[in-house]
Amino acid sequence: MLAPLAHPTFRRLFAAQAVALTGTGLATVALGLLAFDLAGDSAGAVLGTALAIKMVAYVTLAPLASALGARLPRRAFLVALDLIRAAVVFALPFVDQVWQIYVLIFLLQAASAGFTPAFQATIPEVLPQEDDYTQALSLMRLAEDTEQIASPLIAAALLTLVSFPVLFAGTVAGFLVSALLVGTSRLPPRQPPGDEPFWATATKGLRIYAATPRLRGLLALEAAVAAAGAMVFVNTVVLVEVRLALGAPQVALAFAAFGAGSILAALLLPRLLHRVADRPLMLAGAALMLAAVAAVPLAAALSALLALWAVAGFGFSLTQTPIGRILNRSAAEPDRPAVFAAQFALSHACWLITYPLAGWLGTMAGLGSVALALAGLGTVALLLTRALWPADDPETLPHAHPDLPATHPHLADHGHGSSHSHRVVIDDLHRTWPVPAR
Repeated sequence: MLAPLAHPTFRRLFAAQAVALTGTGLATVALGLLAFDLAGDSAGAVLGTALAIKMVAYVTLAPLASALGARLPRRAFLVALDLIRAAVVFALPFVDQVWQIYVLIFLLQAASAGFTPAFQATIPEVLPQEDDYTQALSLMRLAEDTEQIASPLIAAALLTLVSFPVLFAGTVAGFLVSALLVGTSRLPPRQPPGDEPFWATATKGLRIYAATPRLRGLLALEAAVAAAGAMVFVNTVVLVEVRLALGAPQVALAFAAFGAGSILAALLLPRLLHRVADRPLMLAGAALMLAAVAAVPLAAALSALLALWAVAGFGFSLTQTPIGRILNRSAAEPDRPAVFAAQFALSHACWLITYPLAGWLGTMAGLGSVALALAGLGTVALLLTRALWPADDPETLPHAHPDLPATHPHLADHGHGSSHSHRVVIDDLHRTWPVPAR
């Protein structure tokens, strides 16, 4: 798994991700304390609104940011977004009104909506060999899961020495170091979008997504994951503190169990993906998550909940880690940032629906009922995934181009006349998924 770190550019990008994640984790703790400082007992409502703002920014702005980034030098674009994030977080300790938090959170997440997909789309270009890229995806998943465990511990240690606004300084430092590492990396050149209109560039990823069967299936799979994941992320604190009558340390332990399961899967995935294809592995991961959530009504003790959340975390990593491989396989190199941005926006749209659903249903119908409802919703999405994403999903497809003249360069390149076979992705020459030639 460590082999990709031998590549200097990936090593810098991975380090940039690690320090930025740690800084973001510190900001999460600090933001909760800031919300309590300003809103007292209404801090939960403030944080819930901030989370909704984050999701709205991700869903609406990621494709637009991708289109803008396609017209700018990639390295400068990523560095500028890191600096914007650092500036926004620097301002957070100075707010004295709740509405100011909302404005700054929107600006912060708008920058992240541009940075994250562009960063993710860069990795397969830095590591073009699929084995290296798969190991890199596992490393990046491992970094995310480790951050979820480590950042609260780091924050707790710092808070014994300093007040919470200092945590924001750690976040600023993380983004500045990330900007430095990205700025000193040698990123591969990319093709400019040419004369394509801005709106066409902004919607390209969504159009490719809608026209590619495996990506339509991936969206349904993301809905299944969001249904199960919302139960974990929204209702864990209620399950532990209300249903089990325990405290904050046990809440942290439950989230740690989820993270531990995810880390274990990330460690195993490079070997698993040599033996099992992406689709069955990802379907199995979603099924594990849904089974764990469906069993919540039976979890009458903390040990049972920890076991279920470890299973859910394992399934979560099985579904999320290979996504980059699917996107990479489904887009030509110039279109990868647009497709990664579409995935970013559409997956967060799923969470935007399931987060409030988990909260509202949990309040109105009870924890057992919401667990079964979300598991049922996720099961429907999983069945839809199986229908939309063909089990036989070859990259190379026979097809014809009856609309192209016999002298067209595309036909000449493949040397088979109007009917031929090659790796198919949706692009200017393949605007719909090809029907096999007869």
